Amino acid sequence: MTPREIEERVRSLGDWFHNLDLKGVRTAPNHFLGDYPAMNWRYISGAIPQDLTGRTVLDIGCNAGFYAMELKRRGAARVVGIDSDERYLNQARFAAEVNGLDIEFRLLDVYDVGALREKFDLVLFMGVLYHLRHPLLALDLLREHVVKDTLVFQSMQRGSQSVPKVERDYPFEERAIFEDLSFPLAYFIEDSYAHDWTNWWVPNRAGVEALLRAAGFDIVQNPAHEFYICRRREFSYQYPRAVYPRT
Repeated sequence: MTPREIEERVRSLGDWFHNLDLKGVRTAPNHFLGDYPAMNWRYISGAIPQDLTGRTVLDIGCNAGFYAMELKRRGAARVVGIDSDERYLNQARFAAEVNGLDIEFRLLDVYDVGALREKFDLVLFMGVLYHLRHPLLALDLLREHVVKDTLVFQSMQRGSQSVPKVERDYPFEERAIFEDLSFPLAYFIEDSYAHDWTNWWVPNRAGVEALLRAAGFDIVQNPAHEFYICRRREFSYQYPRAVYPRT
């Protein structure tokens, strides 16, 4: 396709949230975050193997497919991107076509990942958690159904960046700990945040890390603010809760 044809097709697919470079044509040149999501990729690219030959990859909430395409370029044998918005999937399919990359894009909600009936070596779950009404359920489903080994996770964070030492139990009379804003928590957004009604929960740093541990993921690397490389852990949801390592 010529640059003019690509540009016309980009416009016909509506507003883009991923600012992709499609053979010199930018899909969102005036993005309010700048060079997004390439700016995020620079934070985590070094924490992901350069050679993914033979590996399988799942990108949850893939949007226009930036991360899925980057991982396919690293030689992944199979890359699947899912999103709940068909508009973004159409953009992703077009972008992959322009770049000559064989990627499967499917319309699927995060709560329905079990329908894939497949576990993946590498799962990306970035920029999704805070859009969910039921974030811990989503993490539970990922671990149970699709994460074979590695989870690459990112979530918007607000509030304290401190991670305090939290005891495994407190007496019923304890109240002061809940007044400490570094205690693991997630702020609930009743209406909207940043003009986006899909923002539901915004955790602080301790809250993110506690959610990941509680869902059965060990944090093995924190390459940048908000970004985590995690490993799936054998885990029991039966009470009393399994003893898990804390960072």
